Amino acid sequence: MNIENTKAQMRKGVLEYCILSIIENEDKYASEILETLKDAKMLVVEGTIYPLLTRLKNAGLLSYRWEESTSGPPRKYYTLTENGKLFLKELNTTWDELRNAVNLVTK
Repeated sequence: MNIENTKAQMRKGVLEYCILSIIENEDKYASEILETLKDAKMLVVEGTIYPLLTRLKNAGLLSYRWEESTSGPPRKYYTLTENGKLFLKELNTTWDELRNAVNLVTK
């Protein structure tokens, strides 16, 4: 069994939750989201994040706006919709329950 594959699958399973959490308090553009994930050692590549952001937008959890940049092309800033905020609230509850369950099992 390949440990790197298992670790990648674990990260992939929580990526949606992490992205929504990053955007929760402040609108972000994709590069900022990627940087936050990389700083947290989530090891995510651009080819993963862009389709996921599109899927979250199509699901009605995110919206976006274009904003001019002083250092290049316009940036697409993502924000949580009201449905996204409710969805994230549910994920927070689920994460707490899952974390507690895993801690009980693994201790």
